[in-house]
Amino acid sequence: MGVDPGLTRCGLSVIQSAQGRRVIALDVDVVRTPAEEPLGQRLLTISTAVEHWMDTHLPDVIAIERVFSHQNASTAMGTAQAGGVIALAAARRDIDVHFHTPSEVKAAVTGNGRAGKAQVTEMVTRILALQQKPTPADAADALALAICHCWRAPMIARMAAAEAMAAEQRRKYQATLKAQSKAKSAPARMSRSAP
Repeated sequence: MGVDPGLTRCGLSVIQSAQGRRVIALDVDVVRTPAEEPLGQRLLTISTAVEHWMDTHLPDVIAIERVFSHQNASTAMGTAQAGGVIALAAARRDIDVHFHTPSEVKAAVTGNGRAGKAQVTEMVTRILALQQKPTPADAADALALAICHCWRAPMIARMAAAEAMAAEQRRKYQATLKAQSKAKSAPARMSRSAP
């Protein structure tokens, strides 16, 4: 499930990963909340819609856009708040959540981390073999997030496995050093205590 979080428009998508890099679009929509509504109500509307999607589609993983930098602080805050609500709903259902920056998503679907929205929409349409371009852009962005994660998931899994193996090797090495240190200090203590 790909989510392009936002308070005014929150893009939601579900795709299925097939053999190789083939992906199939299953559903896409945009949740809208009026700017004049209180923040709590807007977040509740987004949460209710996202929870319905999670319970209906039962995704294995959720990919959410990470707020990397934004010119408008209030927009960035709203995006982060919506993303937090979505991550919380996923955690309650024990669904893995991964965050991807806009440049990671653009690079994954277009090959250019600085691609414009039109180029992302065009590539999403081609990749998913859609009859028409998804609109508004939030829908295309949600699909792009899902595609990005499907294509990056094997690499993410390999990196996590490598990090776990490295952590285990560090733990074993530290235990070996500690044992060697104890072994070296034991004869010294014995020689001091001898008559």
